[in-house]
Amino acid sequence: MNDEPALDSVLDEVGPRLRRIRRDRGATLGALSEVTGISVSTLSRLESGQRKPSLELLLPIARAHQVPLDELVGAPPVGDPRVRAKPIVRHGRTMLPLTRQPGGLQAYKVVQEPGGQQPDPRTHEGYEWLYVLSGKLRLVLGEHDVVLGAGEAAEFDTRVPHWFGAAGEESVEFLSLFGPQGERMHVRARPKQG
Repeated sequence: MNDEPALDSVLDEVGPRLRRIRRDRGATLGALSEVTGISVSTLSRLESGQRKPSLELLLPIARAHQVPLDELVGAPPVGDPRVRAKPIVRHGRTMLPLTRQPGGLQAYKVVQEPGGQQPDPRTHEGYEWLYVLSGKLRLVLGEHDVVLGAGEAAEFDTRVPHWFGAAGEESVEFLSLFGPQGERMHVRARPKQG
């Protein structure tokens, strides 16, 4: 039994699938290149079918998009469909990524443990939106020092010196949406009926 035609057909579909996944996530070839370490020209040749896919190239791309390798090569779905985000733990802060693509807006659920945190405001490119789910979040932003409770939100340009952490003796749980400079969160609300 010869599977050559079937293999060629699967390989021919990888390039368009890579392009579709990248575009669906709003990532540029440049952004994907930065995350994977694969040159823009190689990524472009992969997407156009001018370069045959290999594990050396597909594994970093799958990792960057946070998708199973099967999704890049078009293998039939099997097993457990749940996405298991790996938490990032640093300095008493646990961040669970909620988005699965490089570039564009990034979403995280964050749990910050209380204790020993002294404000150390930092700056970087971007724009951030925070929404407190439970507990109290202290936000130091420029000259402002505020405490946000459950149901409250804040948004700010991250070029302004900022710091946030748990306020008080209990942990705080919040959502964080972060995007490159110029990308802002757009909130739409229904006007009050009066």
